[in-house]
Amino acid sequence: MSCTEAALRSLCAFNLANENTMSTVPLTVHGAQLLKDELQRLKHDERPAVINAISEARAQGDLSENAEYDAAKERQSFIEGRIAELEGKLSAAQIIDPKLLDAEGRVVFASTVTLEDLDSGAKVTYQIVGDDEADLKQSKISISSPIARALIGKYAGDEVEVQAPGGVRGYEIIEVNYI
Repeated sequence: MSCTEAALRSLCAFNLANENTMSTVPLTVHGAQLLKDELQRLKHDERPAVINAISEARAQGDLSENAEYDAAKERQSFIEGRIAELEGKLSAAQIIDPKLLDAEGRVVFASTVTLEDLDSGAKVTYQIVGDDEADLKQSKISISSPIARALIGKYAGDEVEVQAPGGVRGYEIIEVNYI
C-alpha cells in the first residue's frame, strides 16, 4: 500500500468516524504551520516577556495588593495553558496535504468544494479544514460544521441538504478540488 493510499484510508476513516472519539487532530499543512508559528511566538516572545513582567512586579514589594503582579501571573497562566494546548494538538495532529490527496473526486477533509445554492443559484467555494483553522472570511469551514458533514463522501453532481439555522438549504456540488 502506497503512502497516498494509506493516507486516504486514514482520511476516510476520520471522515466517517465521530470526531469526538478520535485521538488525532486533523490539520491541513497550512493549519499546522499556523499552530507551530503561534507556539513559537508564545514560547520565544510572550513567555519571556511575562516572566520579565512578573519579575518587575515582584521587585515593587508587597505582592498581596500588587495588581500588576496579579495581572502578569494571570497572563502567564493563560500563556502556559495555550502552549500546553498547542503542543497537545500538534503532537496528536494528522497533517494532511490536500495536494497529495487522490480521493477520486470525493469530498474529504482538506478538499475544496464549489457549491451552488439550489434556491438562489449563488455559487460559493469552501475548503474543509480542522476546527482550529476554520475561518468563514477565508472560505474555510470546520470539518464538524453541518455543511461539511453533509458534504463528506459526496461527489461533484450530488445534491445535499444542510440543516442551517434558517432552515434546510439545498446545494449541488459543482466541483471538488484538492489544492
